[in-house]
Amino acid sequence: MHNTLGKTRLLRKSLIAMAMGAVTQTTHAASNDASTQQNQEESIVVQGNADSAFKPGGNELVPAYMDGQIAHGGRLGMLGEQKAMDVPFNVIGYTAKLVQDQQAKTIGDVVSNDAGVQAVQGYGNFSETYRIRGFKLDGDDMTMGGLSGVVPRQVMDTQMLERVEVFKGANALLNGAAGSGVGGMINLEPKRAEALPTTQIGVDYTSDSQVGGSLDVGRRFGDNDQFGARVNLVHREGEAAVDDDKRRTTLASIGLDYKTDRSRSSLDFGYQKKTFHGGTMGINISGVDFIPDVPGSTKNYSQKWGYSDIENEFGMAKTEFDLTDSWTTYAALGAQHAHETGTYSAPKMLNENGDATVGRLDTNRIIDAFSGMAGVRGDFDTGAISHKVNVGYSAQIKRDATAWRMSAKNPTTNIYDNHAVPEPTNAYFGGDYFDPLTTARNRTQGWLLSDTFGILDDSVLFTAAARHQKVVVRNYSNKTGLEDTSSRYTQSRWMPTFGLVYKPWNEISLYANHTEALQPGSNAPKGAANYGQSTGIAHSKQDEAGVKIDYERVGGSLALFEIKKPSAVLNASNYYALDGEQRNRGVELNVFGEPMLGLRLNGSTMWLDPEQTHTAGGKTDGKDAIGVSRFYMVVGAEYDIKPVNGLTATAKVNHTGSQYADAANTKKLDSYTTLDLGVRYRMNLNADRNEMVVRAGVDNVTNEKYWSGVEDLGTYIFQGEPRTLKVSMTYDF
Repeated sequence: MHNTLGKTRLLRKSLIAMAMGAVTQTTHAASNDASTQQNQEESIVVQGNADSAFKPGGNELVPAYMDGQIAHGGRLGMLGEQKAMDVPFNVIGYTAKLVQDQQAKTIGDVVSNDAGVQAVQGYGNFSETYRIRGFKLDGDDMTMGGLSGVVPRQVMDTQMLERVEVFKGANALLNGAAGSGVGGMINLEPKRAEALPTTQIGVDYTSDSQVGGSLDVGRRFGDNDQFGARVNLVHREGEAAVDDDKRRTTLASIGLDYKTDRSRSSLDFGYQKKTFHGGTMGINISGVDFIPDVPGSTKNYSQKWGYSDIENEFGMAKTEFDLTDSWTTYAALGAQHAHETGTYSAPKMLNENGDATVGRLDTNRIIDAFSGMAGVRGDFDTGAISHKVNVGYSAQIKRDATAWRMSAKNPTTNIYDNHAVPEPTNAYFGGDYFDPLTTARNRTQGWLLSDTFGILDDSVLFTAAARHQKVVVRNYSNKTGLEDTSSRYTQSRWMPTFGLVYKPWNEISLYANHTEALQPGSNAPKGAANYGQSTGIAHSKQDEAGVKIDYERVGGSLALFEIKKPSAVLNASNYYALDGEQRNRGVELNVFGEPMLGLRLNGSTMWLDPEQTHTAGGKTDGKDAIGVSRFYMVVGAEYDIKPVNGLTATAKVNHTGSQYADAANTKKLDSYTTLDLGVRYRMNLNADRNEMVVRAGVDNVTNEKYWSGVEDLGTYIFQGEPRTLKVSMTYDF
């Protein structure tokens, strides 16, 4: 019975793929006058053919929806790429096509499409951090190709990326070596050479005067196209929409791959340098009991001498080998070297009139990270029960060397009438600024054991898994280099994960999971007495249940979840330490697809109850967590304007509810709503079908003035981006 049903489903998929192929031939034979419908049909065909060939568990990407913009699935760490319908977890992927169509330049621009993820600026600097289901994910802790310790520090450009995949929920089982990410993980997949040659040049403009150029070249070589190479270059610089905010980005990457009938290998190298000069780093509201009025949308309340330079070299090597038709062994190694120097100066509020002091903190920081994983996965049957087994090992080693110097006497300015002040003289020093000593070493390592049992032709899938995770944290004096034995942490334990998927029909998937996380706590931020040191080790837990749908042209999910995580705060002695717990309970809804030809929709909402529990002395028990709203919503739409061949209009609405900026819930940021509008025009310039696409968009069309968020400690609040014009052109040879 089991084999008969499996063969029937396989035959049906094959017939669908053959039918889709026939549609493709018919579509290409149609006249260009009906190309709007043609483009829609082609997008559906690509999904159908790709879906029939997709093999879960490896590095092959999940097929995409919405004219190739969104994928219902993504990478589950060591379990590889998986369709969301087949796993007891919530994962979604955003493609390179969406990145281009929305002119998204950083990961924060991409994840703005999902109400479950918010991009937040870093602690008094320019970095992008993220909140997934209300919990912080450091940008440094994102994975690339499932490997931690590879993604460039603080801000990652999108030029070299094929996918930005968001996994929601505690994920230590799958990404055990990653540092933060209790609420979820963001995985980045680099571009690979495709079957057809790729040669694309691009230019872009962003107000006020940022201009950039890009190159994307991909080729396959060999008698059977077994060798592939993909090169991406981008350089962009100029002034942003905020006055005197100057930025520069340079990125170069190469991705090589080799595949045979039984093996697949890849090698990626990248270089990125990000420079920020004179931009806003947030406003320090510690010590005051109010939230200041929002300055003008293009107003710069920071000093021109503030800057941050971040340079990264990174790379990874991956390989898979099919031992048999059912068993595959895999391995991967990755590394990154990051060097950050900067002079940071965020105004600190004095009164409601806008007066503020201007301090100075210089930082010289060097980070080296190495990671790896290896394992074997396979499929087999025991009677009527199918098994998908994965046994693997992963580890990461991270070294941090930080030195700093800081001013004591700080001049004053006004955030509403900012004026230049001289750089304050440094009076305090932490280590040798020009030759930083090692200040922290972290090591995470662990075994993964996983088995997914399938019964009733895999309509019921039960996953039983565990990871033995060991976390080692060592802190060192930045003055002497000697270990601080009072802040030495080592912990190891088995962490179970259970998941259940029930598919009453092919289009419906009911799921539930329990999973846990054991990871190093975050490092103490600037201004803390133990700056740069780890808070120790945090053990978190999650329970989740929900339903997913996949009707080939429309997909989505509804999830209910609870996550508990030890929280880090600045205590009365100004030490950053684990002191309390944050419990987030929520409901999350995602819907995406093409309900009708020419109309594509992507909508999501999240309701949260972000409660503080087990706080010191119970002082803030029951209060909302800092910086987490109770409601988020995103609605995006695209419409192909049929009278004009190749013309598409786009719109996106983002809403964030009010959020508290302190643990006592006495300071609150107002809710806000932004509207983005755009248009793109796609045309073929000659008989060879060389394609040019022109895109134009305006973010925050209404020029809404708002505080966009607050970092976890409630020290800094950040102003939202003003109205911004974006124009770009790409040409494919």
